[in-house]
Amino acid sequence: MKKAFLQLHLSVFLAGFTGILGKLITLNEGLLVWYRLLITAITMYVLFRLQGKLKKLPVQAILRIGGTGFVVALHWIFFYGSIKYANVSIAVVCFALTSFFTAIFDPLINRRKFDKMEMLLSMLTLSGILLIFHFDTQYRTGIILGIISSMFAALFTVFNKRLVVKYDTANITFYELSVGFLGLSVIMPFYLHTFPVESLLPSAMDTFYLFILAWFCTVLMYTLSMNALQKISAFTVNLCFNLEPLYSIILAFVLFQENRLLQGGFYAGLGLILLSVLLQMMRVMRQHRREKAV
Repeated sequence: MKKAFLQLHLSVFLAGFTGILGKLITLNEGLLVWYRLLITAITMYVLFRLQGKLKKLPVQAILRIGGTGFVVALHWIFFYGSIKYANVSIAVVCFALTSFFTAIFDPLINRRKFDKMEMLLSMLTLSGILLIFHFDTQYRTGIILGIISSMFAALFTVFNKRLVVKYDTANITFYELSVGFLGLSVIMPFYLHTFPVESLLPSAMDTFYLFILAWFCTVLMYTLSMNALQKISAFTVNLCFNLEPLYSIILAFVLFQENRLLQGGFYAGLGLILLSVLLQMMRVMRQHRREKAV
């Protein structure tokens, strides 16, 4: 059990590095995500093939899974765009709005009743974002991109819930990222025409960071979290991943001294967001205890 918890927290820590690497890589957000998907898809194909985890699925199923993968590709593009136009701390804080959009999209898509408490807690998060938006005016473009990113992240979560019921996680992840890569490849010429770059190829340092992002912060992170899930409940895993934004902010403060660039409005907004996360964690823990007691 100790090994499983160590794997879980290491996977959350690795997830916290995704924003840091997005800051370090000089490629624009579109090319960054394209290379990340390319390296990850190839690595997962080789790895899962050797492990015998890959299965052939009907074309309709692949397209359905791949559509969800394209959604996560769009989430990554806007997430890294938020980092480029603002900074890691702003992008990660905006990512907390995923819960707000999930509370809206999930009932609409799955045709269930709206959860009033989820909406109230999400509104607390939204208040925190609005507070940051009001005071840190220099980061407004980055904040808008971060909000759009959280919308796509929420849609990905909702769509993924449907997929995990029918397919195993290894096949879902591989087909999502592979088809997501193909979908992004189709729109990349239009993207690069709108946002031209001097070079399509990453520098030696960017290549190094891209492999770390793909191998450690995607493939290894996924493998560790899946291994932990075999010993630890999904509830505990999801609860621990709430620490990801906190890790990212601490790393950004240490590595880039972003705390010097942020005003008081950021910390006030961050306080409201952390409060909403804490209240949500307490609420879920109470529900979990009641379910175990029944």
